[in-house]
Amino acid sequence: MTSPSIIVITGGSRGIGAATALEAARRGLGVILTYHRHPDAARAVIRQIEGRGGRAAALSLDVGDSASFPTFRAAVDEVLASRWQATQLAGLVNNAGHGLFNPIATVTEAQFDGLMNVHLKGPFFLTQALLPLLRDGASIVNLTSATTRVATAGVAPYAAFKGGLEVLTRYMAKEFGERRIRVNAVSPGAIRTELGGGLNDEFEALLAAQTALGRVGEPEDVARVIASLLTEDSGWINAQSIEVAGGYVI
Repeated sequence: MTSPSIIVITGGSRGIGAATALEAARRGLGVILTYHRHPDAARAVIRQIEGRGGRAAALSLDVGDSASFPTFRAAVDEVLASRWQATQLAGLVNNAGHGLFNPIATVTEAQFDGLMNVHLKGPFFLTQALLPLLRDGASIVNLTSATTRVATAGVAPYAAFKGGLEVLTRYMAKEFGERRIRVNAVSPGAIRTELGGGLNDEFEALLAAQTALGRVGEPEDVARVIASLLTEDSGWINAQSIEVAGGYVI
């Protein structure tokens, strides 16, 4: 009997993470999604997946608290066994994050550290913690940002750590290659989510005008690319950063 393919998606209760959970489940993957402050939203995603015939589970995780990762790994072990009678993961999506819109002159050290912990330190040590559970040939997808390419005033720390995660992606691909674990980054442009407080009409119009395809993206636009990278459809794509932005500022 073929073993089930199960993935972990951090920050899977809303936005790109939730859309990715739904798309991955549609493609037949089992989904373990994490949430931090929104358990009801996570449960709603689970209900949607199960309503469509998929299988999923939700676990609490603060990606900014690396000390909690051994406990989280144990929880993943338990849910793999109880929900799927499995011991391994087929993929990991490092998606969880939050935004900050502050010029460099006013960013506090606490804000800086909070962004670093979630967007760079967290993915580094969470991947390390879950690596023994990833089966050979698994896929890791790190969510970065088009702000690493297009400088946008007010998001310097966020963009800097996303840039670090993009570099880390290549190093992960290099070091995990012996196990045929592929590691890629997906870099969204302007997407209609709640990150950073969302988009008002004026800001959305500005971003759409700077995008070749004439609109901002939807979470589903990004989710389809992430889900593809988790499957054998993208089995020869590795160590890449793929911008999913509709042609933003070209």
